[in-house]
Amino acid sequence: MSLAPLLAAPWLVQAHVAAALAAIVLGLVQFTRPKGNGAHRLLGWCWVVLMAVVALSSIGITGVAGPGRFSWIHGLSAFTLCGLAAAVFLARRGRIGAHRRSMIGLYLGALLVTGAFTLLPGRIMGRVVFGW
Repeated sequence: MSLAPLLAAPWLVQAHVAAALAAIVLGLVQFTRPKGNGAHRLLGWCWVVLMAVVALSSIGITGVAGPGRFSWIHGLSAFTLCGLAAAVFLARRGRIGAHRRSMIGLYLGALLVTGAFTLLPGRIMGRVVFGW
């Protein structure tokens, strides 16, 4: 394992990775803590901001489809932003079950599943973790 590929990457990639890793950790914290109190709301807003940073920063990262080209990941970023807005709306309307399902879906799909693809050979995080 070596951080060299990440440290050599553009600042936007570094910010994207930092926000994603922070969102993964904060999401785990949210899953283990009591729900519905002020701390849950504050940490939830922090998580939403981190996820927005992850999604928005990905728009400027275009290497997967070729320099300057968008890929399916950019569609996922738009979906994530819409999903975040919907999940906040659901919580504010008192639809807690739907809010919970939305947030869990965003955590699993937009962070963990998508994050797993970054570990493929030739990708920066694949080089960081596995050296390939």
